[in-house]
Amino acid sequence: MTEYVVTRWYRAPELLLCCDNYGTSIDVWSVGCIFAEILGRKPIFPGTECLSQLKLIIDVLGSQQEADLQFIDNPKARRYIKSLPYSRGTHLSHLYPQADPLAIDLLQSMLVFDPSKRITVTEALLHPYMSGLYDPRCNPPAQVPIDLDIDENMREEMIREMMWAEMLHYHPEAASANA
Repeated sequence: MTEYVVTRWYRAPELLLCCDNYGTSIDVWSVGCIFAEILGRKPIFPGTECLSQLKLIIDVLGSQQEADLQFIDNPKARRYIKSLPYSRGTHLSHLYPQADPLAIDLLQSMLVFDPSKRITVTEALLHPYMSGLYDPRCNPPAQVPIDLDIDENMREEMIREMMWAEMLHYHPEAASANA
């Protein structure tokens, strides 16, 4: 929930554009960037700063239609994206010619500029490329949102103690291993 993120290369457009509202789609984007890095053995968007990062994204994904910019609530950021030179984009199969077509399809669904049009985590797990790795019967999606609302004024020591207590709740045997 902060503008500064160390891992710039994996930041979703909505974070780079300082949008106020964002959700789990930022994680899908980041995983997509990591997936691309695995496929190509190098980062897909190795920007040197925020504006170059956005330009690299547009160079690969192509210039965006007006409808795909509606999520940008910062007028200055929207103007910047519109001011970038037109790009047809590069099809991901050209960047990763050795990749399985299903991997390209999944990657293309993860690296969508407009977060509302990006694949969800559950949809990604159910994608055919993941069929050998994920079985929803053995590991169903959470039915209740996870609340990680932590008091920001809490000391690190207290957070560590709370995490240790939570771990011991599920794995009491860890207490004897730590003694």
